[in-house]
Amino acid sequence: MEQYFYQVPTPSYVIDEKLIIRNLKILDEVQNRSGAKILLAQKAFSMFSVYPLLAQSLTGTTASGLFEARLGFEEFGKEVHIFSPAYRDDEFDAILKAADHIVFNSISQWKKFGVRALTAGKQCGLRVNPECSTQNGGEIYDPCARYSRFGVTKANLDADELSGLSGLHMHTLCEQNADALVTTLEAFESAFGKYLYGMKWLNLGGGHHITRSDYDLELLIRTIKRLQETYSITVYLEPGEAVALNAGFLVSSVLDTLQNEMDIAILDTSAACHMPDVLEMPYRPYIIGAGRPQEKRFTYRLGGPTCLAGDIIGDYSFDQPLQPGDRLVFCDMAIYSMVKNNTFNGIRLPDIILRKNQGTLEMIRRFDYLDFKHRLS
Repeated sequence: MEQYFYQVPTPSYVIDEKLIIRNLKILDEVQNRSGAKILLAQKAFSMFSVYPLLAQSLTGTTASGLFEARLGFEEFGKEVHIFSPAYRDDEFDAILKAADHIVFNSISQWKKFGVRALTAGKQCGLRVNPECSTQNGGEIYDPCARYSRFGVTKANLDADELSGLSGLHMHTLCEQNADALVTTLEAFESAFGKYLYGMKWLNLGGGHHITRSDYDLELLIRTIKRLQETYSITVYLEPGEAVALNAGFLVSSVLDTLQNEMDIAILDTSAACHMPDVLEMPYRPYIIGAGRPQEKRFTYRLGGPTCLAGDIIGDYSFDQPLQPGDRLVFCDMAIYSMVKNNTFNGIRLPDIILRKNQGTLEMIRRFDYLDFKHRLS
Protein backbone atom coordinates (compact mmCIF):
# COMPACT_ATOMS: atom_id res chain seq x y z
CA MET A 1 0.00 0.00 0.00
CA GLU A 2 1.29 3.47 -0.93
CA GLN A 3 2.94 5.29 1.97
CA TYR A 4 0.82 8.40 1.53
CA PHE A 5 -2.28 6.47 2.61
CA TYR A 6 -0.73 6.49 6.10
CA GLN A 7 -0.14 10.26 5.98
CA VAL A 8 -3.72 11.43 5.57
CA PRO A 9 -6.35 11.73 8.32
CA THR A 10 -9.24 9.30 8.24
CA PRO A 11 -11.77 9.09 6.88
CA SER A 12 -10.73 10.95 3.76
CA TYR A 13 -11.33 10.84 0.04
CA VAL A 14 -8.00 11.02 -1.77
CA ILE A 15 -8.27 11.95 -5.44
CA ASP A 16 -5.15 11.27 -7.50
CA GLU A 17 -4.51 13.95 -10.11
CA LYS A 18 -2.19 11.65 -12.07
CA LEU A 19 -4.99 9.11 -12.47
CA ILE A 20 -7.43 11.83 -13.55
CA ILE A 21 -4.93 12.91 -16.20
CA ARG A 22 -4.64 9.29 -17.38
CA ASN A 23 -8.41 9.21 -17.95
CA LEU A 24 -8.41 12.59 -19.68
CA LYS A 25 -5.81 11.38 -22.19
CA ILE A 26 -8.14 8.56 -23.23
CA LEU A 27 -11.12 10.89 -23.50
CA ASP A 28 -9.00 13.32 -25.50
CA GLU A 29 -8.13 10.54 -27.91
CA VAL A 30 -11.82 9.81 -28.45
CA GLN A 31 -12.58 13.48 -29.10
CA ASN A 32 -9.64 14.02 -31.40
CA ARG A 33 -10.13 10.88 -33.47
CA SER A 34 -13.93 10.89 -33.67
CA GLY A 35 -14.85 14.58 -33.63
CA ALA A 36 -17.25 14.00 -30.73
CA LYS A 37 -17.53 16.41 -27.83
CA ILE A 38 -17.30 15.01 -24.31
CA LEU A 39 -19.00 16.60 -21.31
CA LEU A 40 -18.48 15.92 -17.61
CA ALA A 41 -21.64 14.52 -16.04
CA GLN A 42 -21.45 16.27 -12.69
CA LYS A 43 -23.90 13.83 -11.09
CA ALA A 44 -21.01 11.38 -10.74
CA PHE A 45 -18.11 13.70 -9.99
CA SER A 46 -18.44 17.36 -8.97
CA MET A 47 -15.05 18.08 -7.43
CA PHE A 48 -14.87 21.59 -8.82
CA SER A 49 -11.36 22.21 -7.50
CA VAL A 50 -10.13 20.07 -10.42
CA TYR A 51 -12.46 21.64 -13.01
CA PRO A 52 -9.63 23.80 -14.41
CA LEU A 53 -7.73 20.59 -15.16
CA LEU A 54 -10.78 18.89 -16.68
CA ALA A 55 -11.57 21.97 -18.76
CA GLN A 56 -8.25 21.59 -20.58
CA SER A 57 -9.69 18.49 -22.24
CA LEU A 58 -13.47 18.35 -21.96
CA THR A 59 -16.01 20.47 -23.84
CA GLY A 60 -18.11 21.36 -20.82
CA THR A 61 -20.45 19.95 -18.22
CA THR A 62 -23.89 18.46 -18.01
CA ALA A 63 -26.31 19.04 -15.17
CA SER A 64 -29.40 17.37 -13.75
CA GLY A 65 -30.74 20.48 -12.06
CA LEU A 66 -30.22 24.16 -11.40
CA PHE A 67 -27.46 23.88 -8.81
CA GLU A 68 -25.33 21.58 -10.94
CA ALA A 69 -25.87 23.92 -13.90
CA ARG A 70 -24.70 26.88 -11.82
CA LEU A 71 -21.66 24.92 -10.63
CA GLY A 72 -20.68 24.07 -14.20
CA PHE A 73 -21.26 27.64 -15.35
CA GLU A 74 -19.33 29.24 -12.48
CA GLU A 75 -16.44 26.80 -12.10
CA PHE A 76 -15.93 25.05 -15.45
CA GLY A 77 -16.55 27.96 -17.79
CA LYS A 78 -17.43 26.14 -21.01
CA GLU A 79 -20.61 24.59 -22.43
CA VAL A 80 -23.34 23.77 -19.90
CA HIS A 81 -26.01 21.23 -20.85
CA ILE A 82 -28.95 20.45 -18.60
CA PHE A 83 -31.60 17.75 -18.53
CA SER A 84 -34.37 17.33 -15.97
CA PRO A 85 -37.46 15.11 -16.02
CA ALA A 86 -39.42 18.31 -15.32
CA TYR A 87 -38.34 21.91 -14.78
CA ARG A 88 -39.68 24.19 -12.05
CA ASP A 89 -41.28 27.49 -13.06
CA ASP A 90 -39.48 29.35 -10.28
CA GLU A 91 -36.06 28.07 -11.37
CA PHE A 92 -36.24 28.30 -15.13
CA ASP A 93 -35.02 31.89 -15.47
CA ALA A 94 -31.95 30.97 -13.41
CA ILE A 95 -31.42 27.91 -15.61
CA LEU A 96 -31.48 30.16 -18.67
CA LYS A 97 -28.64 32.18 -17.15
CA ALA A 98 -26.47 29.13 -16.46
CA ALA A 99 -27.12 26.67 -19.31
CA ASP A 100 -26.76 27.00 -23.06
CA HIS A 101 -28.21 23.60 -24.05
CA ILE A 102 -31.54 22.68 -22.46
CA VAL A 103 -32.98 19.20 -22.95
CA PHE A 104 -36.66 18.54 -22.30
CA ASN A 105 -38.10 15.23 -21.17
CA SER A 106 -41.51 15.53 -22.78
CA ILE A 107 -43.40 17.36 -25.48
CA SER A 108 -45.47 19.12 -22.83
CA GLN A 109 -42.30 20.51 -21.17
CA TRP A 110 -40.99 21.57 -24.58
CA LYS A 111 -44.24 23.40 -25.27
CA LYS A 112 -44.25 25.01 -21.83
CA PHE A 113 -40.68 26.31 -21.73
CA GLY A 114 -39.42 26.11 -25.31
CA VAL A 115 -40.30 29.63 -26.43
CA ARG A 116 -38.60 31.14 -23.37
CA ALA A 117 -35.48 29.09 -24.01
CA LEU A 118 -35.33 29.90 -27.73
CA THR A 119 -35.95 33.60 -27.06
CA ALA A 120 -33.00 33.54 -24.67
CA GLY A 121 -30.84 32.13 -27.47
CA LYS A 122 -30.52 28.62 -26.06
CA GLN A 123 -30.19 25.39 -28.02
CA CYS A 124 -33.00 23.03 -27.12
CA GLY A 125 -33.16 19.26 -27.28
CA LEU A 126 -35.65 16.50 -26.60
CA ARG A 127 -34.87 13.33 -24.72
CA VAL A 128 -36.19 10.22 -26.45
CA ASN A 129 -36.57 6.68 -25.20
CA PRO A 130 -35.48 3.98 -27.68
CA GLU A 131 -37.11 1.32 -25.47
CA CYS A 132 -34.03 -0.88 -25.68
CA SER A 133 -32.68 -2.29 -22.42
CA THR A 134 -29.12 -3.65 -22.48
CA GLN A 135 -28.45 -3.92 -18.75
CA ASN A 136 -28.44 -6.82 -16.35
CA GLY A 137 -28.35 -4.74 -13.17
CA GLY A 138 -32.05 -4.30 -12.52
CA GLU A 139 -34.57 -1.59 -13.28
CA ILE A 140 -33.23 0.97 -10.81
CA TYR A 141 -30.45 1.87 -13.29
CA ASP A 142 -32.34 1.18 -16.53
CA PRO A 143 -33.83 4.31 -18.17
CA CYS A 144 -35.51 2.04 -20.73
CA ALA A 145 -37.29 -0.15 -18.19
CA ARG A 146 -41.02 -0.58 -18.62
CA TYR A 147 -42.98 2.50 -17.46
CA SER A 148 -39.79 4.58 -17.44
CA ARG A 149 -40.31 8.30 -16.81
CA PHE A 150 -37.35 9.20 -19.04
CA GLY A 151 -37.82 10.36 -22.61
CA VAL A 152 -40.47 10.36 -25.30
CA THR A 153 -41.22 7.01 -26.87
CA LYS A 154 -41.82 6.50 -30.58
CA ALA A 155 -45.56 6.07 -30.04
CA ASN A 156 -45.78 9.47 -28.34
CA LEU A 157 -43.74 11.53 -30.78
CA ASP A 158 -45.19 13.67 -33.56
CA ALA A 159 -42.79 15.15 -36.11
CA ASP A 160 -44.84 18.35 -36.24
CA GLU A 161 -43.89 19.05 -32.62
CA LEU A 162 -40.12 19.08 -33.21
CA SER A 163 -39.78 22.43 -34.96
CA GLY A 164 -37.21 24.60 -33.17
CA LEU A 165 -35.27 21.76 -31.60
CA SER A 166 -31.52 21.58 -32.21
CA GLY A 167 -30.95 18.01 -31.14
CA LEU A 168 -32.04 14.75 -29.61
CA HIS A 169 -30.78 13.19 -26.41
CA MET A 170 -30.82 9.61 -25.21
CA HIS A 171 -29.31 8.00 -22.15
CA THR A 172 -29.70 4.25 -21.75
CA LEU A 173 -26.39 2.84 -20.50
CA CYS A 174 -24.83 2.19 -17.09
CA GLU A 175 -21.17 1.16 -16.77
CA GLN A 176 -21.25 -0.48 -20.20
CA ASN A 177 -19.03 -1.10 -23.20
CA ALA A 178 -19.42 0.14 -26.77
CA ASP A 179 -21.27 -2.97 -27.90
CA ALA A 180 -24.25 -1.96 -25.73
CA LEU A 181 -24.23 1.45 -27.42
CA VAL A 182 -24.30 -0.16 -30.87
CA THR A 183 -27.24 -2.35 -29.86
CA THR A 184 -29.12 0.66 -28.51
CA LEU A 185 -28.42 2.74 -31.60
CA GLU A 186 -30.07 0.14 -33.80
CA ALA A 187 -33.32 0.69 -31.89
CA PHE A 188 -32.80 4.46 -31.68
CA GLU A 189 -32.17 4.97 -35.38
CA SER A 190 -35.08 2.75 -36.33
CA ALA A 191 -37.42 4.86 -34.22
CA PHE A 192 -35.89 8.33 -34.35
CA GLY A 193 -33.09 8.47 -36.92
CA LYS A 194 -35.24 10.23 -39.52
CA TYR A 195 -35.68 13.19 -37.16
CA LEU A 196 -31.93 13.87 -36.96
CA TYR A 197 -31.69 15.19 -40.52
CA GLY A 198 -31.53 18.94 -40.21
CA MET A 199 -30.67 18.91 -36.51
CA LYS A 200 -27.34 20.04 -35.10
CA TRP A 201 -26.48 17.39 -32.54
CA LEU A 202 -27.19 14.06 -30.91
CA ASN A 203 -26.32 13.52 -27.26
CA LEU A 204 -25.64 9.85 -26.47
CA GLY A 205 -25.82 10.42 -22.72
CA GLY A 206 -23.63 8.71 -20.16
CA GLY A 207 -22.92 5.23 -18.89
CA HIS A 208 -20.01 4.76 -21.33
CA HIS A 209 -17.10 3.18 -19.38
CA ILE A 210 -14.64 4.65 -21.86
CA THR A 211 -11.60 4.65 -19.56
CA ARG A 212 -12.03 1.06 -18.40
CA SER A 213 -9.16 -1.16 -19.50
CA ASP A 214 -11.31 -3.46 -21.65
CA TYR A 215 -13.41 -0.74 -23.30
CA ASP A 216 -13.61 -1.00 -27.09
CA LEU A 217 -12.40 2.46 -28.11
CA GLU A 218 -12.17 1.57 -31.80
CA LEU A 219 -15.82 0.51 -31.95
CA LEU A 220 -16.90 3.69 -30.18
CA ILE A 221 -14.90 5.91 -32.55
CA ARG A 222 -16.23 4.12 -35.64
CA THR A 223 -19.77 4.42 -34.35
CA ILE A 224 -19.47 8.14 -33.67
CA LYS A 225 -17.96 8.81 -37.09
CA ARG A 226 -20.76 6.89 -38.78
CA LEU A 227 -23.43 8.88 -36.94
CA GLN A 228 -21.82 12.21 -37.77
CA GLU A 229 -21.34 11.33 -41.42
CA THR A 230 -24.83 9.88 -41.84
CA TYR A 231 -26.76 12.74 -40.26
CA SER A 232 -24.30 15.68 -40.52
CA ILE A 233 -24.49 16.28 -36.79
CA THR A 234 -22.18 16.71 -33.82
CA VAL A 235 -22.19 13.84 -31.34
CA TYR A 236 -21.99 14.54 -27.62
CA LEU A 237 -21.07 12.06 -24.91
CA GLU A 238 -21.57 12.86 -21.25
CA PRO A 239 -19.78 10.24 -19.13
CA GLY A 240 -19.51 10.83 -15.42
CA GLU A 241 -17.74 7.75 -14.16
CA ALA A 242 -15.23 7.57 -17.03
CA VAL A 243 -13.74 10.94 -16.09
CA ALA A 244 -12.75 9.86 -12.58
CA LEU A 245 -12.91 6.07 -12.88
CA ASN A 246 -10.39 4.39 -10.56
CA ALA A 247 -8.90 7.79 -9.71
CA GLY A 248 -9.94 8.09 -6.07
CA PHE A 249 -9.72 6.29 -2.75
CA LEU A 250 -11.51 6.36 0.59
CA VAL A 251 -8.98 5.91 3.37
CA SER A 252 -10.41 4.62 6.66
CA SER A 253 -9.25 3.33 10.04
CA VAL A 254 -10.37 0.39 12.15
CA LEU A 255 -11.94 1.66 15.39
CA ASP A 256 -12.72 -1.63 17.07
CA THR A 257 -13.13 -5.36 16.53
CA LEU A 258 -15.66 -7.72 18.09
CA GLN A 259 -17.05 -11.22 17.74
CA ASN A 260 -20.61 -12.42 17.13
CA GLU A 261 -20.35 -15.83 15.45
CA MET A 262 -17.82 -14.19 13.15
CA ASP A 263 -15.18 -11.48 13.42
CA ILE A 264 -16.47 -7.94 12.96
CA ALA A 265 -14.58 -4.69 12.50
CA ILE A 266 -16.04 -1.23 13.06
CA LEU A 267 -14.54 1.44 10.79
CA ASP A 268 -14.60 5.22 10.94
CA THR A 269 -16.22 5.26 7.52
CA SER A 270 -19.81 4.37 6.71
CA ALA A 271 -21.45 2.70 3.74
CA ALA A 272 -24.66 4.60 4.47
CA CYS A 273 -22.98 8.02 4.82
CA HIS A 274 -19.80 7.93 2.76
CA MET A 275 -20.32 5.38 -0.02
CA PRO A 276 -24.11 4.92 -0.32
CA ASP A 277 -23.88 3.10 -3.66
CA VAL A 278 -22.53 0.12 -1.70
CA LEU A 279 -26.04 -0.23 -0.30
CA GLU A 280 -28.07 1.20 -3.19
CA MET A 281 -26.64 -0.62 -6.20
CA PRO A 282 -25.44 -2.74 -4.34
CA TYR A 283 -21.78 -3.40 -5.04
CA ARG A 284 -18.62 -4.55 -3.30
CA PRO A 285 -15.74 -2.05 -3.35
CA TYR A 286 -12.21 -3.39 -3.65
CA ILE A 287 -9.94 -2.90 -0.62
CA ILE A 288 -6.19 -2.84 -1.22
CA GLY A 289 -4.63 -6.04 0.13
CA ALA A 290 -7.92 -7.69 1.07
CA GLY A 291 -9.58 -10.76 -0.40
CA ARG A 292 -12.99 -12.33 -0.63
CA PRO A 293 -14.41 -14.13 2.43
CA GLN A 294 -12.22 -17.09 3.45
CA GLU A 295 -9.74 -16.36 0.65
CA LYS A 296 -7.19 -15.19 3.21
CA ARG A 297 -6.71 -16.46 6.73
CA PHE A 298 -8.81 -13.92 8.67
CA THR A 299 -12.32 -12.94 7.54
CA TYR A 300 -14.15 -9.90 8.92
CA ARG A 301 -17.49 -8.24 8.38
CA LEU A 302 -16.80 -4.53 7.98
CA GLY A 303 -19.35 -2.14 9.42
CA GLY A 304 -19.72 1.59 9.82
CA PRO A 305 -20.09 3.68 12.99
CA THR A 306 -23.78 4.58 12.54
CA CYS A 307 -26.84 3.17 14.32
CA LEU A 308 -28.15 1.61 11.09
CA ALA A 309 -28.04 -2.17 11.43
CA GLY A 310 -27.51 -2.47 7.69
CA ASP A 311 -24.50 -0.14 7.61
CA ILE A 312 -22.38 -3.05 6.40
CA ILE A 313 -19.72 -2.62 3.76
CA GLY A 314 -19.19 -6.34 3.26
CA ASP A 315 -17.17 -9.40 4.27
CA TYR A 316 -13.44 -9.32 3.50
CA SER A 317 -10.46 -11.48 4.38
CA PHE A 318 -6.97 -10.40 5.43
CA ASP A 319 -3.54 -11.95 5.93
CA GLN A 320 -3.34 -10.69 9.51
CA PRO A 321 -5.95 -10.01 12.22
CA LEU A 322 -7.32 -6.46 12.11
CA GLN A 323 -6.36 -4.17 14.98
CA PRO A 324 -7.69 -0.73 16.00
CA GLY A 325 -5.74 1.87 14.04
CA ASP A 326 -5.19 -0.30 10.96
CA ARG A 327 -5.73 1.50 7.66
CA LEU A 328 -8.13 0.16 5.03
CA VAL A 329 -8.20 1.80 1.59
CA PHE A 330 -11.28 1.48 -0.61
CA CYS A 331 -10.72 1.91 -4.35
CA ASP A 332 -12.70 3.72 -7.07
CA MET A 333 -14.16 6.18 -4.58
CA ALA A 334 -14.01 9.40 -6.61
CA ILE A 335 -17.34 8.69 -8.31
CA TYR A 336 -20.82 8.64 -6.76
CA SER A 337 -19.33 9.15 -3.29
CA MET A 338 -18.74 12.84 -2.55
CA VAL A 339 -21.82 13.76 -4.60
CA LYS A 340 -24.07 11.39 -2.64
CA ASN A 341 -22.67 11.38 0.89
CA ASN A 342 -24.66 12.56 3.88
CA THR A 343 -24.39 13.34 7.59
CA PHE A 344 -26.85 10.77 8.97
CA ASN A 345 -26.28 10.32 12.73
CA GLY A 346 -24.10 13.42 12.67
CA ILE A 347 -21.26 11.39 11.18
CA ARG A 348 -18.54 13.72 9.91
CA LEU A 349 -18.00 13.81 6.19
CA PRO A 350 -14.57 12.60 5.01
CA ASP A 351 -11.91 15.15 4.20
CA ILE A 352 -11.29 15.76 0.51
CA ILE A 353 -7.60 15.57 -0.40
CA LEU A 354 -5.96 15.96 -3.80
CA ARG A 355 -2.77 14.11 -4.52
CA LYS A 356 -1.08 16.38 -7.02
CA ASN A 357 0.62 15.08 -10.12
CA GLN A 358 4.04 15.56 -8.52
CA GLY A 359 3.01 13.55 -5.44
CA THR A 360 2.24 16.28 -2.89
CA LEU A 361 -0.98 16.16 -0.86
CA GLU A 362 -3.33 19.14 -0.80
CA MET A 363 -6.19 19.39 1.70
CA ILE A 364 -9.09 20.65 -0.41
CA ARG A 365 -11.83 20.57 2.22
CA ARG A 366 -12.21 19.55 5.87
CA PHE A 367 -15.76 19.26 7.17
CA ASP A 368 -16.88 20.00 10.72
CA TYR A 369 -19.89 20.31 13.01
CA LEU A 370 -21.24 23.38 11.24
CA ASP A 371 -21.51 21.48 7.96
CA PHE A 372 -23.83 19.08 9.77
CA LYS A 373 -25.74 21.80 11.65
CA HIS A 374 -26.33 24.07 8.64
CA ARG A 375 -28.14 21.32 6.74
CA LEU A 376 -30.72 21.29 9.51
CA SER A 377 -33.09 23.86 10.98
